[in-house]
Amino acid sequence: MTIELRRITAEEWDPWYDALEWAFGGVPESPEERGLWRELALLDRSLGVFDEGRVVGTYGEFALGLSVPGGAVVETGGVTMVSVAGTHRRRGLLRRMMERGLAAARERGEALSALTAAEAPIYGRFGYGIAAHSLSARVPKHRVGVAAPPPGTDEVRLTVTTPAEALARCEEVYAQLVPRRPGMLERRPGWERSVLLDPPGERGGASERRCVVAERDGRPVGYARYALKVEWDRAVPSGAVLVRDLDAVDPAAHAALLRYLLGLDLTDRVELVGRPVDDPLVHLLSDVRRSDLQLRDRLHLRLVDVGAALAARRYAAGVDVVLAVRDAFCPWNEGRWRLSGGPGGAVCERTTDPAELELDVRALGAAYLGGSTLAALAAAGQVGEARAGALTPASTAFGHPVAPWLPHGF
Repeated sequence: MTIELRRITAEEWDPWYDALEWAFGGVPESPEERGLWRELALLDRSLGVFDEGRVVGTYGEFALGLSVPGGAVVETGGVTMVSVAGTHRRRGLLRRMMERGLAAARERGEALSALTAAEAPIYGRFGYGIAAHSLSARVPKHRVGVAAPPPGTDEVRLTVTTPAEALARCEEVYAQLVPRRPGMLERRPGWERSVLLDPPGERGGASERRCVVAERDGRPVGYARYALKVEWDRAVPSGAVLVRDLDAVDPAAHAALLRYLLGLDLTDRVELVGRPVDDPLVHLLSDVRRSDLQLRDRLHLRLVDVGAALAARRYAAGVDVVLAVRDAFCPWNEGRWRLSGGPGGAVCERTTDPAELELDVRALGAAYLGGSTLAALAAAGQVGEARAGALTPASTAFGHPVAPWLPHGF
C-alpha cells in the first residue's frame, strides 16, 4: 500500500474537506461556513495524506497573531482541520503530519503553534500544553442577578441591532482588548466574517443572532451577540438566552450588558460559554453557586522556537534562570536556555551554565501565557527544581494579572 503525504492543490480542496467532515461525523457544514473556511485556508499549509488517490488524512494551518504577556502579538501557526480516517489509524500518519507542520513553522520563523483539540489527550505527545482554559455558566435569571453594578452602569446606552450592522463598532472594541489579555487573536482580514456565521440549520431552534451594543458619549464600549431559544413548560417560559460573545472595555459596560441579558423576557436562563476564567461575571452575579460554572481546556500551545518565544513576551518581575528543556518531538529546542528579563523585555539564549529548572516543552507551553504557574506544574511533577530556590522567582515572573483567553476557535 502506497501512502503519500503532500500539499493539496486548489482542485483537491473539496474532496479534502469532504474527508475532514466525514472524520468528524459526516454532518456537512453549511455552504456559508464551508465557503468562509475555503477563503481563509492557506493551501501552502494544507496537507493531505493520500492512499491511491483517496484522502485519508488532513492537516491545515492558519497564519495567526496571538497576544502574549506584555501586549505583543506573536506570529503563530494555528493548527486546524486535522483528521485521520478510521481505516488508517495507528500507522503514524498524524505524527508525520505534525512533524511536517512544525518543521515548516520553524522554517517560516514562527515561534508558536496553537490549536483547539476535539479530544484533549491527543496533542500533549507533540509538545502542546494547555495554555488557557475557558468558563461556562448557566444562570437562572429569575434567581440570580447583577448584585452590585459598578458606578456608571446606568449611564451606558444600549442599542439592539444585527451583528452585521454593528460589526465595525464591535471590531473597534475587540481591537482594544487584544493587547490587554494574552491568548487573544489579532483580527486579520477576513476573520471578522467568522463572527457573523449564523446558519439557520445550525441554530438548534434558536432565533437569528442579535447584537446589543454598549455606548458611552457616542463611542462603543462593549457588545454582546446572542440568540433566544424560546421554550414553554406548559404555560411557563423555560427558554434560554444563548450568549456567543460578550466583550467590554470597562466594568460598567460589562455590567450593563450582563444585566440586559439577564433581563430579557420569555426565558428563564442565560447560557454563556467560552468565557475567560477570570470573567467579571464571577464577581457580578448575585449567586455564583446557582450559576453552574464549569471549566474546560481551551487553547493548546507549544513553543516552536523556545528562545524566540520566551524573548517575545514580558515578565511580571525580574527573572534570570537557566531552563533545561526537554523536547523529543522538536529536538532543536532541547538543551539549556538562559532567560533574563522582566517587565521591560527579555532575552533567551542557549547556555552551558548549570540548569536551575528542568521541564518538558509541554509544561513550558502551559505556563507561557500565565494561565498555569510553574509552581503548580512543579507540584504535578512537570517542573523540577535543579537549584534550590529557583522555582518561586521564576514562577512569579511567568505570571500575569489577567488570565489568558482564546475568544474563538479556528
